[in-house]
Amino acid sequence: MDRFYIRFLGTFVAVFVVDQIIKSFFLNGFDWNSNCISLNFTLNKGVAFSMFAFLGESLKYIQVVLIGGVLGYILWHREKFQMYAPAIGLLMGGGVSNLLDRFLHGGVVDYVYWHCGFDFAIFNFADVMIDLGVLWILIISFRKEREKSPLNN
Repeated sequence: MDRFYIRFLGTFVAVFVVDQIIKSFFLNGFDWNSNCISLNFTLNKGVAFSMFAFLGESLKYIQVVLIGGVLGYILWHREKFQMYAPAIGLLMGGGVSNLLDRFLHGGVVDYVYWHCGFDFAIFNFADVMIDLGVLWILIISFRKEREKSPLNN
């Protein structure tokens, strides 16, 4: 099997499994509060900051099409994305895990609530992995562009 697929699938599976295990604790009643962070089960029927919650059941099918389209594009143009394999695994692992929540629970299982100094949106491990994947892709892309720049020669 190509190294791209191994790195992608390894990262994808790790993020997906870890996220689902963490969520199972909250689905089974785990609850913890402090002055700055609360770990409480919340069901998010929208996307980031509960946007698009008005789409209801349609949202999960829209996400299936979007994730499928992105995954298809990446796999079709594999050679362009080889350097991004682990980052794409982070993105897809988190995205598919959150999508599974929509089908199993009617919304995404969120649980981390930051409320120290300011209130922040409630999020989960998958959300963090998606953000890290995007950041990783941006860093690689900017480094690649910088290497191409005539100013570096």
